[in-house]
Amino acid sequence: MAAIPTPARHTVGLFLLLGVVFIWVASSFLVSNLFGKLEYNRPFFITYLNTSTFSLYLVGAYASRVWKSRHSTKPAQRKRSRSDDNTALLLADNTSGEVDTSVVTNTSDDVSSRLGRARLELIQSKLSVRETVLLGTSFCGLWFAANVTQNASLAYTTVANSSILCSTSGLFTLIIGAAAGVETFNGMRLAAVLVSVLGVYSIMKFGTDEATSTHMPLSWLGDMLALLSAALYGCYTTLLKRRIGDESRLDTPLFFGAVGLANILLLWPGFIVLHYTGIETFRLPHSGSMWLMIIVNALIGTFLSDYLWLLAMLMTSPLVVTLGLSLTIPLSMAGDIVFKGLSVSLPYYLGALMILAAFVAANL
Repeated sequence: MAAIPTPARHTVGLFLLLGVVFIWVASSFLVSNLFGKLEYNRPFFITYLNTSTFSLYLVGAYASRVWKSRHSTKPAQRKRSRSDDNTALLLADNTSGEVDTSVVTNTSDDVSSRLGRARLELIQSKLSVRETVLLGTSFCGLWFAANVTQNASLAYTTVANSSILCSTSGLFTLIIGAAAGVETFNGMRLAAVLVSVLGVYSIMKFGTDEATSTHMPLSWLGDMLALLSAALYGCYTTLLKRRIGDESRLDTPLFFGAVGLANILLLWPGFIVLHYTGIETFRLPHSGSMWLMIIVNALIGTFLSDYLWLLAMLMTSPLVVTLGLSLTIPLSMAGDIVFKGLSVSLPYYLGALMILAAFVAANL
């Protein structure tokens, strides 16, 4: 298939990004409906099932490798491929941070000439399979905590509140990253943080009218959970960036697959703890329609949306994707007002605009 020209590629990336925005907002409303009207307030179960779908990436990666190995047309190509793989493994084992020239010298001239200096450096710096799996496993808990608090917030507050407050994760990333030496901090970004804090206060204090407050008496708890989710995402993003440095070093599908597998194997005891403490009594969905909603949310709202997000980032840029995802704010606000009939006061809109403006300023 012919390569997509650069301008068209950028346009396709923008359309994919818009698709991700709509999917994430729709997913939030779906979870809110499960917790509200359907009275299935099980954020741990839903988050566990959603994160488990990441393990499907491992199935796809294994099937792709098997298919390629069986459909190689020339034995000589397979032999050269194995030679290249051996060189890559030897270089990946070099943990000193420098290219092992003795390894390169001892390989055949044919291999050396085809690899080239740039490829050697890439192979040397890219995380190995073992390192990627260990990284995904170690970050599984933090990833899960960020998602379960975001899902739990939808049980107590509106989708708009949750989306707006979760969007402050970029500012938490800025603050935590500056403290860790990963991000730079200047006057513009300091002003963005202060404006964001004022916006959060405006939403939590004046955002809803008396009728809405009566309908959601624990909206403050949902707001706090959304803020906690944003902070956890900030920690997750900063620590991951500190560990890998550049995203080109990471095999993203393998990483997410490791997160999903670790979620399945390590976090199931949470069901027992939450059940016997009474925090979340274990109960499976009681109808086929409810199961359908949960499975669709897991496959489309988590598995597919993350894949589309990755494609959008590669076709545009990380900055474009980060700013574009802030579109979840007006969409979720419109959805709450149109579909749920919630009325909000002027300070709510001002707070949302302040957070959106701070988010844009922080990325300038």
